[in-house]
Amino acid sequence: MSFSALLAISVAVMLISWVLFVIFGQVTVRKLRKNPETRQALGLEFASGWDILNVAQALSIPKTIAQKLRHKSEAMGLGLEADPDLLYQYTTVFDRVLARLFYIPFFLSGTGVIILTMLDFFWGFD
Repeated sequence: MSFSALLAISVAVMLISWVLFVIFGQVTVRKLRKNPETRQALGLEFASGWDILNVAQALSIPKTIAQKLRHKSEAMGLGLEADPDLLYQYTTVFDRVLARLFYIPFFLSGTGVIILTMLDFFWGFD
């Protein structure tokens, strides 16, 4: 498979995941933002929509890893990560599946584009 084909596949997956980003934000995170109990548990928002990524990550990765990330973030006094325990209480199975459908392809395609770009820069694929 050529470099261009791999890059095109990765970008296509990324575009699909951006559509799922909007859907997940409107369906799940909007509901969590309106709830006063979960509003402060969505993690730090560096830019608009960053809390959508925080929630999707907390619901997508294994719960024990999400809890460790949260505790490390709290230990440093940052509170960057979303609280997975609270989010699991206020989300449905559909919300969690939607989070995984969005976050895993988003993460993999972003990583793929970065790796392909670095390979092209260092080894000059044509």
